[in-house]
Amino acid sequence: MAEVRVDSLDFFKSHWTAWRFLGVAHIRVENWKNLYVFYSILSNLLVTLCYPVHLGMSLFRNRTLTEDILNLTTFATCTACSVKCLLYAYNIKDVLEMERLLRLLDERVVGPEQRTIYGQVRVQLRNVLYVFIGIYMPCALFAELSFLFKEERGLMYPAWFPFDWLHSTRNYYIANAYQIVGISFQLLQNYVSDCFPAVVLCLISSHIKMLCKRFEKVGLDPARDAEKDLEACITDHKHILELFRRIEAFISLPMLIQFTVTALNVCIGIAALVFFVSEPMARMYIIFYSLAMPLQIFPSCFFGTDNEYWFGRLHYAAFSCNWHTQNRSFKRKMMLFVEQSLKKSTAVAGGMMRIHLDTFFSTLKGAYSLFTIIIRMRK
Repeated sequence: MAEVRVDSLDFFKSHWTAWRFLGVAHIRVENWKNLYVFYSILSNLLVTLCYPVHLGMSLFRNRTLTEDILNLTTFATCTACSVKCLLYAYNIKDVLEMERLLRLLDERVVGPEQRTIYGQVRVQLRNVLYVFIGIYMPCALFAELSFLFKEERGLMYPAWFPFDWLHSTRNYYIANAYQIVGISFQLLQNYVSDCFPAVVLCLISSHIKMLCKRFEKVGLDPARDAEKDLEACITDHKHILELFRRIEAFISLPMLIQFTVTALNVCIGIAALVFFVSEPMARMYIIFYSLAMPLQIFPSCFFGTDNEYWFGRLHYAAFSCNWHTQNRSFKRKMMLFVEQSLKKSTAVAGGMMRIHLDTFFSTLKGAYSLFTIIIRMRK
């Protein structure tokens, strides 16, 4: 059986490629840096800032209620996407520190048992990728179909332009080209913004599992210095905690924004389906859109819960080692570690909402509560 290659930074390659394309990876660009800075400013000005603005200028000013709903949900999502992207761009240097910590942790992975755990990460993250592909493809498909099956000239998303696109063929093509390129740019922003937290939280869980295995083996081999092995495990725990705090700070505000927008858009989507939208393609788009919004936060919430669980297993792993035959110094260090590991470690968004499956279900409950308010208002 081929040995599993341990390199956590492999999972960041697609994210760095996306960040380079989005113009926020200036710290990784060495050649043509001035040209890249110009591209970064231009692309983010035209799309990250202007795309939500051109949607927002048309809020509740469209020809039909269906267009108003489509405009509102797209505007909320694109605004959140742009804000998240700008927050990540501002803190992009933190990713370099996360990579440094992951290199240190990767160097400690030894033995087939730990490598098997690491090999499972590839399967989990591949499934995360499939989730995001499954989210974006149907939404993009039905948005395009809804646009193509319009009986009269229209846009993919209801929006405002500073020129007359309705009565000019040239302007019509310019407007639609801008929307297609812009939404592709925003989808890429959304992918990297939602996928990166899940990837890092998954890697943290895998490294905690491998640390548990290392703890369990401390003191079993008489040829090794048990106290030095314990100190090495405690150092690994410090690196994992530092990595955890880095990713928590990095994703705190973006995840809070995503929780809020998810609850709002799921509520609007359900209300639109029940009361307002009757066109078949528009209904299909809103169905997939309403399903996609909670799926965007599910992987991060799942791995956030997984982190909390495995952090809570560390003290059990410490007591599973051969501690009772060790000297007093060993036992004192182990007790200090156990006391520290008893502190609960849960990622928190915006200092108030746990990145946890409980929050995922609370977000859906919040959407339902908003929906019941809409029903009462209609009555």
